[in-house]
Parts: sequence; structure tokens; C-alpha cells
Amino acid sequence: MLIRFLFPILLSLLLAPALRAAEPLPPEQAFRFSAVAVDARTIEARWLIADGYYLYRDRFKFSLEPADARLGTPQLPAGEMKDDPGFGRVEVYHRQVVARLPVEGAAANVVLKAVSQGCADMGICYPPQNHEARLDLGNAGQASASAIPTAAPLNETSRIARLLSHGSFWLVLSSFFGFGLLLAFTPCVLPMVPILSGIIVNHGHAVTHGRAFVLSLAYVLGMALTYAAAGVAAGHTGTLLSSALQNAWVLGGFALVFVALALSMFGFYELQLPSALQSRLSVTANRRGGSLPALFAMGALSALIIGPCVAAPLAGALLYIAKTGNAALGGAALFAMALGMGAPLLAVGLFSRSLLPRTGPWMDSVKKFFGVVLLATALWLVAPVLPAWLAMLGWAALLIVPAIYLHTLDPLPPQAKGWTRFWKGVGVLLLLAGSSMVIGVLGGARDPLQPLGFLQRSGSANAATMEVPHFTPVRNVRELDAALKAADRPMLVDFYADWCVSCKEMERNTFSDPAVRARLDRMLLLRADVTANSDEDKALLARFGFFGPPGIAFFPNPEQEREDLRVTGYQGPEEFLKTLEAVFKG
Repeated sequence: MLIRFLFPILLSLLLAPALRAAEPLPPEQAFRFSAVAVDARTIEARWLIADGYYLYRDRFKFSLEPADARLGTPQLPAGEMKDDPGFGRVEVYHRQVVARLPVEGAAANVVLKAVSQGCADMGICYPPQNHEARLDLGNAGQASASAIPTAAPLNETSRIARLLSHGSFWLVLSSFFGFGLLLAFTPCVLPMVPILSGIIVNHGHAVTHGRAFVLSLAYVLGMALTYAAAGVAAGHTGTLLSSALQNAWVLGGFALVFVALALSMFGFYELQLPSALQSRLSVTANRRGGSLPALFAMGALSALIIGPCVAAPLAGALLYIAKTGNAALGGAALFAMALGMGAPLLAVGLFSRSLLPRTGPWMDSVKKFFGVVLLATALWLVAPVLPAWLAMLGWAALLIVPAIYLHTLDPLPPQAKGWTRFWKGVGVLLLLAGSSMVIGVLGGARDPLQPLGFLQRSGSANAATMEVPHFTPVRNVRELDAALKAADRPMLVDFYADWCVSCKEMERNTFSDPAVRARLDRMLLLRADVTANSDEDKALLARFGFFGPPGIAFFPNPEQEREDLRVTGYQGPEEFLKTLEAVFKG
């Protein structure tokens, strides 16, 4: 039944190459650039624009080298007004545009640097294109021999989008499968491993070797199809679909699901389907505690609630879908990525019966362990929308209560064996860690990883370096433009949301790093809080082509953003420092 349901969807994904739209022209063919020295004081820059393409009038930028040669105000002809889906009503050029550039200064040999940006009528927009032309102003009428556009370096998201645009179908799928394998070992995905393991262990002796693998496969397919469908929908709507799900009510509901699973692990009750429905689904196997549809649904839920922040492969696929409308290839790539993420989960199902000893009394301890893991997952889900002190108390309870069940407070009998003493030692460590968190909450600490940090805050000169730098909030595009105009130093624009786990990690691990802080103190820091996902939030995200937080844009100067340095997803202190160094080098 499950295969019969999935077959049409899988077939449509495999036929994606036949559904692909016509490939767009490379930018150097769509917009042919040339430059000529009209006289010793005038340069003429020209773009020949292919049919079906256009350039934005307000996106041209010009500069000259060496420093003693300067440009006056560029003279651009009037363009045509166009209702652009990305920028509203704008002035554009079709077929051709010629810009006359007055030259000030005495230099004869100059290098003209020009920036342009355009789109295709089919809905594809190109990143800004850089052009260079070497000119001898002493030889009027000489055309540039080096008017070759040089595209700006691409960030990781744009490179992945370009892979989708220019890579072969099977290369794209294999690449995204590899991306998924790498993502499988990130903190956003690893929690799914104990969830699935707990479900399989909960079946006990009812799960055969093959049955465990089939259960894992149903879980992974549910996750993969949800990623593909959600990604296609997000690409078409221009927003991150999971952002609509990451609020306190939805996260709380999903957390309750894991709490219910955990309580069943503790033996409070046994989760079963209604007897009438269970009899239909249990013709060939004993399915106590679950079924293929239930595992499929659990995988779909996990795809939506685990990893709510944008990773580069997902953002790249969404960028490609949004610009081309080619949902078939984008969906197939996301499906392959999710299969890569699910490969370790399939291994859990395939080898679970081989790696685990035979069932026995020890299973009760294993079930209780996975029950604690499921409770930790539930708390991890809702922690971003809880007050910091309440989340810390939750983690403290998850450490203290298991410590008590490990007989930490009970005296050891004189004849206690080695394992008994070992587990009592583990319990003592858990009790100490949990107690330190309770003390930390009472002392004002809010970081579970440093619950006693408040003790050195008053006397330590280095404590301030662990604080998050101050960000000036921007609520809409208008405020952002005003901040750009007023900027007198390099600027950083950070996209943040309360439900974004990776945003919290960036604050705790990256922004608070002393070396990072030293460089951020030299910048103007702006923050766009898109928690509400309002129309203004979406407009801010669209301005930079982000589909959700975390996303960071850099402006070495108010007139120009370094698109090649954009950060999408979590970036650790070492890598972020390299990005900041590149910003200050311009």
C-alpha cells in the first residue's frame, strides 16, 4: 500500500529532466559589455541586451583606477517602466543601453570598473556582474580589448543554486545525497537517530531484522517526501515553510508528541492503533506499538520540526526553485538530500537486531533511557520559545530525576559490584550537573553550558567578552535603507528569529567569541528580527534572497554589499573570523 502510494511521486521526480524549462543564457551572453574612449574626457560604456532580458537602471555602478582619475556623474538615458516581481515598479533597459561617463583627472591609461544587474523575462534574475575595461584616453575611439565581465565570487548557497542550473540530473542528485550525508551528523539531525531507535526498541521481540529496516524506511521516506514537498512549496512562495511552523503553539504540540512517546517508554501506557484498524494493518506481522503509516507520519513530522533553520543545500535548492520555477528538479534534489540525511537511520534499522543483544530484563532499562532522550528532544524543540530560566530548569530536571533513579542518593551495599558502582558514579555526575543549573538559575545565569558563570561575572575582566554584541533593530526595508545611507563604517545585517536554533548557537558560540567581538565592535551591527514572519519581514528577506534565518549580509561600504561573503546557516567562530577579515579588506 505504501509503495503504491509513493510510486507516482517517485516517478514524477525521476522524470524531472523532461520537465526542465529552457536553460537561460550565461550573463556574458545575455548582457554583452564594451567600452570606448570617446575623447580624453569621456568614456562610453555599452551593453547589448539579448531579447527577453533587461537591465535595471538603478543598479549601475562605475569607478576608475588609478586613484588620480575620477568619474563625474554618469549620464544614463531614460529607461522603460516595468512592474518587476522582485523590486516593484522600476526603470529598465531592453535591447541596448549606453552610459556616458565624464572623466576628471590627468591619467591617460585607466581601468574602468562597472557593475550591472539584470533579469530575464522568464523570471530568472542574475547576481550583480562585474566588468573591467582598460582604456587609453589619449587614443579617442579606441575600444576596450579587455571588456570581459567577471562575475563576483559566489557564496555557498549561490554555488549550490548554480549546480542545479548547470549540472546534469544525476550529478545534481548524487551531490545533494552527499550534502544530506554531511547534514546527518549535525546537531539538527542527530536527534532523529535516538527517536527512531527508541521506536524500534519499544517494539521489543516483535521486530525482526527485516521488519526493523522496513520501519526505518517508512520513517525516512516520510521525511524525504516532506522535505521535497515543503521545499517546492517554499520555493514557489518565496519563504521558508518551516518558519510558519516554528511558533510556541506548534512547537509545543510537537513536543507533546515526544512526551507521549517518552511516557510510553516509561511504561505508563502502551501506544497502539485502534483494534479495528490494527487488525487490517497486522495481517502479516505483529505490529504492536506502531505501523508503517504511523512511522511514515512520524518521519514527516520530524522533517518539519527538526532543523528549522536553513542549511546551505536547502537554501540553494529554494533559491533555484524561486528563480526558475523548476520545482521538479528542485524537489528531486531535496528528496535526494533527505535520503542522504536518512541513511544513518536506515543503518539503525538494518543493524539494530545485529548490534543489540537478545531481549530480556535489560530492555526495560533501554526503554527508560530512550524515554529520557525523547524528553530531552521535546525540551530541545521548545527551548527556543521558552524563557531561558525555564529551559535551564527543564534541563536540570532531566539530569536530576534520572540521577535519583540511578540510586545516587541511596547507600551502596557493601557487596556492590563494579557496574553498580559505575552507574552510581554516573548518577552523581548527573546530580551535580543538574544541581549546578538550579543554582545558576537562582544566581541569574541563563546559559546551560555555563550555569555557574555568574560567580565570576562581577570580578572577571573577561566576562564582558562573552556577552553578545549590541545589534540595532531594523523592522523594514525603509529603515534598512536609512541605516545604509547613514553608515560611516562597515556594516553587518543579521537575520534572526526566536524559533531559530542556529541563531541561538551563533549568539552563544560565534558572536560572543572574544576575537569575533573585537572585529564586530568596529562595525555597525543591524538585526532584522523575522520571528513574526510578517509582510515586512518577508520583504527584508527577499531584499537579500534569504529564505529564512540565520542569514548575514556584509557591506564594506554603504554603496556595495559583498554578496560572495553572505552567511547562510550556522558558521563557527574560526570560519566567521575569516569572513570578517575579507569584509575589512573590501
